[in-house]
Amino acid sequence: MKKAVFFDMNETLLDLSLLKEHFKKHFDDPYILKYWFTKLLHSSTIMGIMGVYKNFGELAAVALENLFFENNKSLSGAVKAEILGAFRKLPAYEDVRPALTVLKEHHILVIAVSNSSLEMMKEQLTNAGIIDLFDSYYSADNVENYKPFEDIYRATAQREELQLENIVMVATHDWDLFGAKKIGLTTAYIKRKREIYNPYYLQPDFNASNLRDLIQQIIQVKY
Repeated sequence: MKKAVFFDMNETLLDLSLLKEHFKKHFDDPYILKYWFTKLLHSSTIMGIMGVYKNFGELAAVALENLFFENNKSLSGAVKAEILGAFRKLPAYEDVRPALTVLKEHHILVIAVSNSSLEMMKEQLTNAGIIDLFDSYYSADNVENYKPFEDIYRATAQREELQLENIVMVATHDWDLFGAKKIGLTTAYIKRKREIYNPYYLQPDFNASNLRDLIQQIIQVKY
């Protein structure tokens, strides 16, 4: 049986829908939130390729500024603080607590691995009411490189004294799972969005549309 499950946070465990209401106040576009988040991930990937690092929150602010600029809208300090502040208060999906509880009952480590800062991770997990279910959480700040680059997966495994083959990475992002699987982690895809899993990425070992179902698949497999 696997010894630990690494979890991505944003969109995987935490529901970004709350942010939609904030973006609706300024944009008449149902895809604007997705566009902003995609711009944020794109910039973190480019920074990683170029070997340059900035806090994920800083990149989020720049992506937001650019979003308003592209749409000929002014962005006040108050509005910026409101939107980025809401990012820290995302609720957990309803299936999260039951699924994590099952892992705890099976004595499997529950570990969050995110591009967000350590401070923001703690705040997000606390506000979502699930921090008590985590054994630990690790930020890309620790290695100054983002997922899906291998540094954060390897560093977290080493810190927890885990072998890569004993870890499952859970995410709703195919690029995240691609990075994890490329270095030897087992991967599990939780389908939170209406998207096609990129056929050119390494495919996940498990997949489900409900997190509890996904966790059941993981704990039932012995190695």
